Amino acid sequence: MSVASEVDVTTPPAAAGPGPGRALAARAAGPVLLLPAVVAFALLFLYPLGRIVYVSLTEPAAGFGNYADVLGDGYTVRIVLRTIWVALLVTLIDLVMAFPFAYAMTITGPRVRAVLFTIVLIPFWTSAIAKNFAWLVLLQSGGPVDRLLGVFGVHHPLIGTTQAVVVAMSQVLLPFAVLPLYARLDQIDRRLLDAAQGLGATRAGSFRQVYLPLSVPGVASAATLTFILSLGFYITPAMLGSAQQTLIAQLVMIRVQQVLDYPGADAIGIFLLLVTLAMLLLSRLLSARAGGGGAPGGRDLVGRIGRDA
Repeated sequence: MSVASEVDVTTPPAAAGPGPGRALAARAAGPVLLLPAVVAFALLFLYPLGRIVYVSLTEPAAGFGNYADVLGDGYTVRIVLRTIWVALLVTLIDLVMAFPFAYAMTITGPRVRAVLFTIVLIPFWTSAIAKNFAWLVLLQSGGPVDRLLGVFGVHHPLIGTTQAVVVAMSQVLLPFAVLPLYARLDQIDRRLLDAAQGLGATRAGSFRQVYLPLSVPGVASAATLTFILSLGFYITPAMLGSAQQTLIAQLVMIRVQQVLDYPGADAIGIFLLLVTLAMLLLSRLLSARAGGGGAPGGRDLVGRIGRDA
């Protein structure tokens, strides 16, 4: 038997690649699998949103009259500005409380981290109505907080004030700030801090010059999520606020249920959506600047400390 024939006998046949029919079926499977999600997105989001835009632009007359009324009504503008101010306060308070908590979750052991995670997740297991009723009991006239303030000579009822709304909203939304922050802080290589200290930076200096810049995307995500959720809050302002301290979600409900001004309520909702999109764009720009485009990476920050030392 020749060598050529031996090679032909012992060499296994090449694996057959996928045929054209199988490749075509694989390419067609993607759109088919996505079809239910696309249909649900169109029916549950795009159609209602398009209907709201259509009603706000066509009733009672075609044009931007509803939007002009919203921007020209001093009462509505004050409510919008108050809502944005409350959302900013809640966001700032949550960031101040969430950052050290999320940082502690990154430096503790597995058991302590599990306990801290449980503390963060407990509010998700409690009804929003129950949480607000608890704050109603705590902040009511003659309640525990009122008696505590009375010891210091402060006699100012909190129920029906913006302060009560801000405190309760901050507690309700705190987990939404902790979780994005932890997800980002847990990705930061702590060896970069050791390297910065080895190049002459103090612990506080390495934290300020290396750790904080690297945490900016997480801070931006937490701030955006908290701010957007604060804009549309209804239960907490309705239970703990007052008619004099109305927020935008309450105004929309009043226009729909009492005034029956559906086009005006739709215009307010679209305006709120535009504010939300602006915040998302700002968060995207901050994250991109910190993550790649503008701010240096961790090794670049450490190298800069070494050059400055």
